[in-house]
Amino acid sequence: MLQIANIRKNAKELAERLAIRGLDGDTLMSSVLEMDERNRSKRTEMESLQAKGNQITSQIGELYKTGQKAEGDALKLQSVEIKDALKQLESDVESLDQELTQLLLTIPNAPSIEVPKGKTPEDNKQLFLWGEMPKLHEGAMPHWELAAKYDIIDFELGVKVTGAGFPVYKGKGAIFQRALIQFFLNEAGKAGYMEIQPPLMVNAESGYGTGQLPDKEGQMYHVGVDDLYLIPTAEVPITNLYRDVI
Repeated sequence: MLQIANIRKNAKELAERLAIRGLDGDTLMSSVLEMDERNRSKRTEMESLQAKGNQITSQIGELYKTGQKAEGDALKLQSVEIKDALKQLESDVESLDQELTQLLLTIPNAPSIEVPKGKTPEDNKQLFLWGEMPKLHEGAMPHWELAAKYDIIDFELGVKVTGAGFPVYKGKGAIFQRALIQFFLNEAGKAGYMEIQPPLMVNAESGYGTGQLPDKEGQMYHVGVDDLYLIPTAEVPITNLYRDVI
């Protein structure tokens, strides 16, 4: 989520970067800044009234101590009015806070200004190529046919047990899958990375922290009893290790 302090400082730049994604960056930034201004104004009004209420409360005590009951009673009535007004202001500020947060949550991260504008893969710029495109020999088989031929991945069993997209790895297929995972973990360790085994479920705050929520809520498995979400990738818990830290 874009931080409001960043938007206040860099609204024009962020609007230009959001436009790269095909969004109306100017309107988005204007909406945020307008709501932020209303929020800050209402909060200032609330804090000013709180200070006035505290001052009056102090004066009431002094007036009663010195026998000025009539003046004290008058200020006491004023204090009650201030408390009632504060309740409304606090409610207004809370509502504006929530509205601003919800608006910010709908705005995606702004891409680098160097990213080309576009909506289709054809709009991408090819910066470099690595290696050579393989040339398949005649009669080359796709991976799903190879998996069936060597009985290493069973897609039909996966559909039976769970559904599409959940294959069953068998025999050498299961061994190869496990070996690949271990290989990449080992290589990452050699490169100096620390291995972490994070939770496979996260709370809503973590989902908001990496942008899975609120717009991808319907794409995540949710355990309602505990209000936890199954992670789509390790990016979610790993990134949230540093939430509110940096």
